[in-house]
Amino acid sequence: MLKLFLPGEYVKNIYEISPQALKDRGVKGIITDLDNTLVEWDRPSATPKLIEWFKDVKEHGIKVTIVSNNVEKRVRSFSDPLQIPFIYKARKPMGKAFRRALKNMELDKKDVVVIGDQLLTDVLGGNRNGFHTILVVPVASTDGFVTRLNRKIERRILAVLKRKGLIQWED
Repeated sequence: MLKLFLPGEYVKNIYEISPQALKDRGVKGIITDLDNTLVEWDRPSATPKLIEWFKDVKEHGIKVTIVSNNVEKRVRSFSDPLQIPFIYKARKPMGKAFRRALKNMELDKKDVVVIGDQLLTDVLGGNRNGFHTILVVPVASTDGFVTRLNRKIERRILAVLKRKGLIQWED
């Protein structure tokens, strides 16, 4: 059970994820969270650096779908200018949105990675549905109310994983 919270990889930010390295591993698609994964939860649009990262991803032939638990207005206003498909009110870690993203990208789960900043939504949801997961450090040090509760639980889970020797990275 505890291994469902264990990400396949851990990186400091999205920019440490090389599109070329993903392509070399056979990755053809990315399901990514939005808030505190790509940008701060209260930033309305992509940064120039993020726009360049998405451009690099696209140039490597990798499809992207943003899967967020947030409301349509928030996710649409971020995704539409980038022309990136999205799923809002995803109810992660439930599997329906992950399966829908996979179907929309017309890919197999073995060819897709899930990227996110939360163990309880992104990593758990990705792992439960058979994806390779990549955990990123949250972009902002502040969170919305529900996420603050999740973070408290996550800290306890991370402490147990660390105590059992299942994670090697530093906080």
